[in-house]
Amino acid sequence: MAAVAGLLTIAAPTPGAQASDETTPPQQAIATRSKTMKIRLTAGERSLTASLEDTPTARQFYAQLPLVLTLEDYAATEKIAPLPTKLTTEGAPAGMDPDVGDITYYAPWGNLAIFYRDFGYASGLVPLGRIDSGIEWLATRGSLPVTIEAAVAD
Repeated sequence: MAAVAGLLTIAAPTPGAQASDETTPPQQAIATRSKTMKIRLTAGERSLTASLEDTPTARQFYAQLPLVLTLEDYAATEKIAPLPTKLTTEGAPAGMDPDVGDITYYAPWGNLAIFYRDFGYASGLVPLGRIDSGIEWLATRGSLPVTIEAAVAD
């Protein structure tokens, strides 16, 4: 089984906010950043980065980091994994039509869902962010153990 790594980052300075360093816990980073959060997904020797949206759902996901999850293939379209706690859907759309590279939350199951193939509209699917590049390695069959952690913006 191949290991893969990735990065999701959310970072945009708020006026008057102090910059945080790599040791800043995600909860504090949320308080000092608004607009863009970055994360890294890592599996073995592979990694990728992603950018999360500035929404209550994405901020709550970011606050759970770091996470060690096993992504399972679902419908040869997406990788999914249950999250340790359900996320808020406050202010979220009723559903969405995900594209390749979308990172989403499937509220009915409480799952993280990362799309590596196009898919149609799904009720209960909440956008979290997008893979910046390197989605190809997620299209492998089977389980994929990954670590998802906050990434420090440049």
